[in-house]
Amino acid sequence: MAIKKSELYSTLWKCCDELRGGMDAGQYKDYVLVILFVKYISDKHKTDSDFMIEIPDGCSFDDFVALKGHSNIGEEMNKKMASLAEANGLDNVINVADFCDEQKLGKGKDLVETLSGLIGVFENSDLDFGRNRASDDDLMGDAYEYLMKNFATESGKSKGQFYTPAEVSRVIAKVLELDKARKGISTTIYDPTCGSGSLLLRALAETPKGATLYGQEKDNATVGLAKMNMILHGEMYAEIKQGDTINDPQYKDGDGHLRTFDYVVANPPFSTKSWLKSAKEEDEYGRWGPRNNIGIPPEKNGDYAFLLHIVRSIARTGCGACILPHGVLFRGNAEAQIRKYLVAEKRYIKGIIGLPSNLFFGTGIPACIIVVEKAEAANRKGVFMIDAKAGFVKDGAKNRLREQDIRRIVDVWQAQRDVPHFARFVPIEEIARNDYNLNIPRYIEAEDTEILQDIDAHLNGGLPAHDVEQLETYWKICPSLKSDLFVPHATRSGYFALACAQDAIRETVNANKDFRHQAALFTESFVAWCNQHRSRLYELKPGHAPKRLIEELSSSLLEIFKQDRSLVDAYDVYDCLMNYWSETMQDDCYLIASDGWKAELYTPQPMTKSKDNKVKKAKKAATPEDVVCDLLPVPIVIDEYFPEMKSCILAAEEVLNDNETKLSELLDEHEDYFDTDNFADKKLNDTNVKKRIKTLDKVKDAEELDTLNQYLQYKEDITVTKRLIRELKYKLLSALLVRYADFTEDEIKRLVIEKKWFAALSTRLDGEMQRIVQQLTTKVIALAERYAETLPQIDLALADLEAKVAGHLKQMGFAAVRTDL
Repeated sequence: MAIKKSELYSTLWKCCDELRGGMDAGQYKDYVLVILFVKYISDKHKTDSDFMIEIPDGCSFDDFVALKGHSNIGEEMNKKMASLAEANGLDNVINVADFCDEQKLGKGKDLVETLSGLIGVFENSDLDFGRNRASDDDLMGDAYEYLMKNFATESGKSKGQFYTPAEVSRVIAKVLELDKARKGISTTIYDPTCGSGSLLLRALAETPKGATLYGQEKDNATVGLAKMNMILHGEMYAEIKQGDTINDPQYKDGDGHLRTFDYVVANPPFSTKSWLKSAKEEDEYGRWGPRNNIGIPPEKNGDYAFLLHIVRSIARTGCGACILPHGVLFRGNAEAQIRKYLVAEKRYIKGIIGLPSNLFFGTGIPACIIVVEKAEAANRKGVFMIDAKAGFVKDGAKNRLREQDIRRIVDVWQAQRDVPHFARFVPIEEIARNDYNLNIPRYIEAEDTEILQDIDAHLNGGLPAHDVEQLETYWKICPSLKSDLFVPHATRSGYFALACAQDAIRETVNANKDFRHQAALFTESFVAWCNQHRSRLYELKPGHAPKRLIEELSSSLLEIFKQDRSLVDAYDVYDCLMNYWSETMQDDCYLIASDGWKAELYTPQPMTKSKDNKVKKAKKAATPEDVVCDLLPVPIVIDEYFPEMKSCILAAEEVLNDNETKLSELLDEHEDYFDTDNFADKKLNDTNVKKRIKTLDKVKDAEELDTLNQYLQYKEDITVTKRLIRELKYKLLSALLVRYADFTEDEIKRLVIEKKWFAALSTRLDGEMQRIVQQLTTKVIALAERYAETLPQIDLALADLEAKVAGHLKQMGFAAVRTDL
């Protein structure tokens, strides 16, 4: 049974992480990733005779496996890595880690066990990198990406900068519209600060006809990561060079000028200090300097040095995108001059996307994406700005863009349309009036969420019309809802009162005719989407492309819900689908793409291996809970085919719970009778209770006798019920085994598509509707409570309380205390 990709990657990380001991994750990645590399090239060699990586004799992964448990394992691994590096020109790429380093790996037996365990992690039969599970399934690339993200997360603030979060990389790749790259002509993509190469590869993934990749990276160890990354993703011709991009750019044409590329992407180190070394103030490549009429970036801050390098590296008809800290948008002096040059003189800056803070490994400061395009620069009239700082979800210690955040940014960018509080096209004349300050809040007004306190309402009562009208979003879609919740105040013009009891607000919303109609339309939209894609899903077969499938499903879902004027944001609906895809449906579709519509029961067996490389033996299945089926979960089959048996088990379990509760109450109520000192061996058990009963006087100890007999009766009932439950569950398990063995492909399709996928999505979308009800209910209650008591009423209540206190004090012989002084 093929393991799910998500489980495979998480298990890989768990196994690796368990073995690294006290070693820093930034160091340990060098060991893990080179073993992964050896595993990959060995698997590819078995299935691809034209594979370009040479494996010398004795250097395949199988040869590494043969070293497990040997006392000289570290020394032999170093030799094999050196041979592989020499044979393929990968010196200082795959042989940077020392497998004999006792400080990192331990000494003697500890080192042998650690290295043997590390090799054992990649022995898993499901890690077959020689073939893909589906036409668009990059198992190796995804595994590398997963490990890199985890290493970046664990490496700490100063060492995680080799990796750009995949979500940000996707935004960059999509806003550059690489899917529209020239067809039939070689496309070039360049990253001057490529790190491990993740941003380059994400850009490539958006290019339909492929492209040639070029990267430069200053850190030599990170260059090795990038080169391995390219090979592991099948990009054998990608070119990665080492060097300081600003002071020693590696990509130049025959005349010594900087080479230009169709697309440039970059996530340079933020605010690099002392960047101006061998580079001169009058840059020989024309990136800055008085002769080129371009300001010189401040030596203490290299952000604009990288941006100007990117600008110079973009071809005349090309474009690029660069991640930089927000400070580049508004800092003054030389940087202000450079902004004027880029915005007004050359008009290269097409747009700016403000991102949430704390997205990146290595820094928590907010950043932005600056999009540069030369092709239409002469006719550019302004800069398109997007303020996306509020769209994220917490993910551990970092923030992360959600699927809906990525899609919202990309959709608005591609439409180039103004969206209140989110996006705006800003004319260059307006930017000039602000001295070329590009700080996004200057141009995009934040939504007003401030609560205004109405003094008149606090004094005289009523709910201010202003506060009620702030809920206009709901009234536009459900006009009658306003009158069902609020009525004009009986005596005060411009004020309202609740039309229902405060504890009936939720029921009022659910009962409102417009809301019910809107909820019905919401359901109809989902049904329409299901009907639109039902035949497509039923036609899925081995070899289909899951990534293409989810693009179709998600785009049409978003389009349908944009049209239904729903109270639920269409992007929230989109996020429901994408989250379900990530959690469940993606694994299902890859299983179908690999093995077809197979529903096979199996007993889970832990993949985690101990250091002696032994796997725990799975227990024999005895109940339905002991078996699983990834594609067609057991609970769905039980609900569909065996509801009566399920009801019997639930009823028996209810009886069991009831008896166990009664027994627990009996023990608590008569704890003196069940004191262990009363029993032989000072143990409370059935045998000792029976012995105790024989010693008691029927008349004198009647109450204790009844209690102990009741105890035994409960214990017997519990035993009998447990036995019944076991028998019922075994009977259900036997029926399940027969049912799963007899499933036809059509039956599996119906259950998976209708009862699993569509049913789960329906439940999630219903949750979105209920969330809207809860939001409105909370807002109305908060409004009602804000003005529930007027100031005079509070004063009267306070005076009444003071009078009561004074009366009590007088009775106690104390004089009243003045409170109005």
